[in-house]
Amino acid sequence: MDARNNAGTGQDARTIVTPRVFDAPRELVFEAWTNPKHLVQWWGPNGFTTTIRAIDVRPGGVWRFVMHGPDGVDYENRIVYNEIVKPERLVYSHGGGDDVEPVQFHVTVTFEDQGGKTKLTMRALFPSAAERDRVAEKYGAIEGAKQTLERLAEHLATMD
Repeated sequence: MDARNNAGTGQDARTIVTPRVFDAPRELVFEAWTNPKHLVQWWGPNGFTTTIRAIDVRPGGVWRFVMHGPDGVDYENRIVYNEIVKPERLVYSHGGGDDVEPVQFHVTVTFEDQGGKTKLTMRALFPSAAERDRVAEKYGAIEGAKQTLERLAEHLATMD
């Protein structure tokens, strides 16, 4: 199994875990996850682009953005940052763009130093196994996460 792209279920049926090892120091990988000029270059699966409406990367801060699909469909998104430990961990709640929509899932991203490389683990926890399955099926979340991290790897190669 290629650990770089091994995404799937985690310890329970409510979780999607996506690990990836990047050939870049974790400070750089963390920067790519928290700097808007980098986020727009790689966020989203293949064929998607991202428009940032607002971003405030701090605990309690909100990132509002639109993911533009290759089919012309726009997906409003809202992330609320719960915890930021530079350059080790990001914890956030991810939902749709509507303030009244409940949070769809919680994400913990860890950045582990591996001698100049970075092992990133993205763990998405859903309210139920049924919700996890719905998001995986309707939005292609497992394959989309793999593609997103592949795009990040490509972007990291261009960063100074």
